[in-house]
Amino acid sequence: MSTDSVAAAAPSHAGDVLQLVDPAGTLNEQTAAGMLDVTGELVRALYRDMVLGRRFDQEAYSLQRQGELGLWLMSLGQEAAQAGSIRALRDDDRVFPSYREHVAALCRGVPPTELLSQWRGSSHGSWDPERYHFHIYSLVLATQTLHAVGYAMGVRYDAGDSVVLAYFGDGASSQGDASEALNWAAVTSAPVVFFCQNNGWAISTPASKQYAAPLAERAKGFGLDAVSVDGNDVLAVYAATQRMAERVRAGGAPGLIEAHTYRMSGHSTSDDPRRYREDAELARWKAHDPVERVRLLLTARGWADEDYFATVASDAEELAVRTRRECRALPEPSLSDTFRNTLCEETEALRREREGFETFKESFL
Repeated sequence: MSTDSVAAAAPSHAGDVLQLVDPAGTLNEQTAAGMLDVTGELVRALYRDMVLGRRFDQEAYSLQRQGELGLWLMSLGQEAAQAGSIRALRDDDRVFPSYREHVAALCRGVPPTELLSQWRGSSHGSWDPERYHFHIYSLVLATQTLHAVGYAMGVRYDAGDSVVLAYFGDGASSQGDASEALNWAAVTSAPVVFFCQNNGWAISTPASKQYAAPLAERAKGFGLDAVSVDGNDVLAVYAATQRMAERVRAGGAPGLIEAHTYRMSGHSTSDDPRRYREDAELARWKAHDPVERVRLLLTARGWADEDYFATVASDAEELAVRTRRECRALPEPSLSDTFRNTLCEETEALRREREGFETFKESFL
């Protein structure tokens, strides 16, 4: 369905964009009836995921600013896209994230200490993908799309019925790896769903300067089934992902979901978004806040009271305390290990460089 409210906030939209709940928290019952059984239990659970994910993200941001993390890439504003998509999957469906899927990772059970270890420099990848069916973060743009297709091909050859989901952003869609992945997925009929969080910006490059046609339309050209959704509407994301995953699971062509959302913060803690985007744009998107939208829906329907909201807020604060505690308990990264781990075996040249660095460091003691 076309949505004027979404299109006004995101000029890059084209074609039909699925929306079940508008920014005022009003549920389109006619559209929802044919797609999703909307219950208070479901909406409350998704709201909790989003609130806890946002609070974790805020705490990690603060930790980086205080020198506890080397870098952090925020997910602020993209909570609905992540919670709605990950909760629509089966627990045994395999997920290949990029580097901003903190809400999705928390939903899969990855604890704060494992999520933060890589960003503190304590490890190269700190959780077991097999345990969570959630692979470690990929910082090289679009590389995980190819990994996902390869894994999905293995699922098909093993006659499994799980689905593979690959997260990536609008910027990554301009990479050659993404085009190769879309093409190869279609050619091999791999059971994979590509999920693009189109947040409008590839660091400082707007979507309007990245491509001339919407990603969902480009995906169809490769032979994929593709849909476009309001990425700030958690129920629309949930419904679209559930339907797409089940269709692929049943043997249908691989699919792509383009979720139109917005990165309310900078690309990372090393980025200043004020240098390339206007305050008016940010204000326009704040009016489409995905968390507030669900709160309004819960209140309007009488599915939650103030006690419920207070409990969720309290749980979020407990998560923040745990996040800070577990982050500070992680070992301090050692630059000496960088020399040792650059190659499988430390060369003579690296040994001399490491010893020189260590001598220099000891001179300050």
